[in-house]
Amino acid sequence: MKPQWLILVLALAALAAWRTLLFVDETEFVIVTQFGRPVDTLREAGLHFKLPYESATRIDKRLQIYDPRPSEFLTTEKKNVDLDVFVCWRVEEPLAFLENVGSAAGAEARLHDIIWSELAAEVGRRPLEAIVSVESELHGLDELVGEVTKRCAQRASGSYGIRVVDVSLKRIALPGQVRDSVFQRMRAERSRMARRYRAEGEEEALKIRAEADKQRTVVLAQAYAEAEKTRGAAEADAIKTYAAAHQKDPAFYELLRTLEAYRKILDSKTTVLLSSDSQLLKYLTEGAPPVKTPEEK
Repeated sequence: MKPQWLILVLALAALAAWRTLLFVDETEFVIVTQFGRPVDTLREAGLHFKLPYESATRIDKRLQIYDPRPSEFLTTEKKNVDLDVFVCWRVEEPLAFLENVGSAAGAEARLHDIIWSELAAEVGRRPLEAIVSVESELHGLDELVGEVTKRCAQRASGSYGIRVVDVSLKRIALPGQVRDSVFQRMRAERSRMARRYRAEGEEEALKIRAEADKQRTVVLAQAYAEAEKTRGAAEADAIKTYAAAHQKDPAFYELLRTLEAYRKILDSKTTVLLSSDSQLLKYLTEGAPPVKTPEEK
């Protein structure tokens, strides 16, 4: 075979391989068409084959962000509110996407119409207070955004093969006259919440103090009872000791008790007037009784 024919054959083989081999990336879907008519949808990454006369359309399946311009909506009491949102979306059904949308720009145009209509419907069902309230029990914005996300996902998935992952609020703006009334309402709500928290704190403090007083009373009562018990035991021991001493030597016991009385009532600043026959002066005038020896006892 002549060299020029060999080169031609190799070129034709390379062209056929290029026209039949198809590589699908992880980040895309590929739709194979014959003369504009879809015949296959390739979802798995890797090397695939197609006929030379077939074409391939690649569709990005990664998460994408659509950031429309802020729009103005009316609440149920006809007050204006500006909402700035963004949408996270991805292609879920590539064939429906290709037939009904065609491109990312077309998808954003469809999403804009869906999001605007759903936001207008949801904002129009709510008063302004429910949207901008700071009280957690109202759940205004969270409920609104959640409902919009759900309804947008239903409409986009069924008609355009698009999955709306999330609709998130970036900013909410109010006209001047509306803003002033909203700020006043927010300040009033914050003041009411602060008063409620203070009242709850004071109530809890009263409970803590009452419990502490109760415990203190119990502890003091227990300590007093223990002290009385100890004092009673000590006095009983003292009585036993005095009784034993009195039985052993009554005269000495009487002397000892008299000396203790002298020590308690007599000091350098005390003047005591007693008659000469007072029992208290007995040992001062008559002297102490003779001490008995152990043998005499």
